[in-house]
Amino acid sequence: MPTALCSITNRRKAPRSGRFFQRFGATYDPNHLASYQSVNNALWLAVEKGEITPAVVKVLRFELFLKNIGVAYPPDAFSAKYLECLAECSELIEGAAEVVQGLQGKYRMAILTNGLQVVQRGRLARSAIRQHIDEVVISEEIGFAKPAKEFFDTALARLGNPSRQDALMIGDGWATDILGAARYGLDVCWYNPARKPRPSDCALTREIASLSELTEWLG
Repeated sequence: MPTALCSITNRRKAPRSGRFFQRFGATYDPNHLASYQSVNNALWLAVEKGEITPAVVKVLRFELFLKNIGVAYPPDAFSAKYLECLAECSELIEGAAEVVQGLQGKYRMAILTNGLQVVQRGRLARSAIRQHIDEVVISEEIGFAKPAKEFFDTALARLGNPSRQDALMIGDGWATDILGAARYGLDVCWYNPARKPRPSDCALTREIASLSELTEWLG
């Protein structure tokens, strides 16, 4: 049975920032979001490069962020509560449930993520697609992050070691999902709803702007 590997089922949705900050006796400023994103994005880029692990990001991003905005609160406690709230955000990308349900029985499906264990496991447990997914491969659990070869080795091993020619990686992250999987020898489908210019460092199998296109293509 062919294998579909996916990294884009959930929306990038975060807890309501104002209410979240109130739990810590702090006042939320809209400018805080840009400060957090700057720190968070830089650290996850370091994960992709193999310089740090997701476990380090979990607390370090809040250590740096809280320092930047002048909030004196233990970053480990702030992180724990944030992850707890984030795990409750399981809203799916439009069309994800219908596509996954339609492909069940035709493909073995796995979710591949560089996210954190408590968040990804929590989201999937609350998700409408949980019963349709065969495997979930989380970088924090296995010690390797996309686009490392070892990450994809683990993913295929968990799915019974199908041929690379029988596996398709579907993702929205160019460096981690598309370029990483293509270099590993997998067919790749780039989910590009914003229709960003296509980089020239990788040959695509397919590019889609909506998940419904997968049903039409994969049947």
